[in-house]
Amino acid sequence: MTKPALPPLREVIARHGLSASKALGQNFLLDEQLLDRIAAIPGSLEGQQVLEVGPGPGGLTRALLRAGAVVTAIEMDRRCLPALAELGEAFPGKLRVIEGDALKIDPKTLFDGPYHIASNLPYNVGTALFTGWLSSEAWPPQWLSLTLMFQEEVARRIIAEPDISAYGRLAVLAQWRSVPKLALKVHRSAFTPPPKVMSAIVHVVPDAAPDGVSMRVLERVTEAAFGQRRKMLRQSLKGMPGALDALETLGIDAQRRAETLSVEEFVSVAKVLTRK
Repeated sequence: MTKPALPPLREVIARHGLSASKALGQNFLLDEQLLDRIAAIPGSLEGQQVLEVGPGPGGLTRALLRAGAVVTAIEMDRRCLPALAELGEAFPGKLRVIEGDALKIDPKTLFDGPYHIASNLPYNVGTALFTGWLSSEAWPPQWLSLTLMFQEEVARRIIAEPDISAYGRLAVLAQWRSVPKLALKVHRSAFTPPPKVMSAIVHVVPDAAPDGVSMRVLERVTEAAFGQRRKMLRQSLKGMPGALDALETLGIDAQRRAETLSVEEFVSVAKVLTRK
């Protein structure tokens, strides 16, 4: 299939009078070569269903479409809809745009089969969307991979190892049954307007889930443990019934702090508590 010639993104933005909304956490990425590199991170997308949140004027959208994807984009900024409609005309039958709030839309209602998620996420809702996609009790999930832009600080928290300050609930949630990696750093100058912080692309694929562990129990354990991360576990977990007994059963010293426990140790605690 011959790919259509598209006008430069700057021209599209100027023609539609678009500007990035600070209230919506928008920063437009205009470097087309960089956008094509991001669209290549999940592997071949030819004929694959892809969910994109917050496409804005359609920079990543056009890269995903060029890669052969069939894109469903959720956009709450109606100013961007005409630009996305033009893109849909250039790729007939390949782009579906839904006006709405992605936090209120369950992707399972949008797709009959497996799909990828690829987004330059709005900074103000990125973490909430990410944790929502990771938090399903049913596993493996319907999504095949996540390719997501975050502030670099958040990306570091997702891939963090124990015993460093970035390690916390987000790392445990991301790593206990999936494999996250930092795929690409993105300099602030690549955006319009440039954000105050650096960004990074995180790529996540599902992994086998440990048997006998409830996602909800693991969330409660990590919330309690990291909610008072400077305190010893005997203090931070004392309000959670059975937690201190679980530590003793597993031979985990209750005088340790949350940031010293490995993902596997948190999973072991949650597994004991799930059986209770």
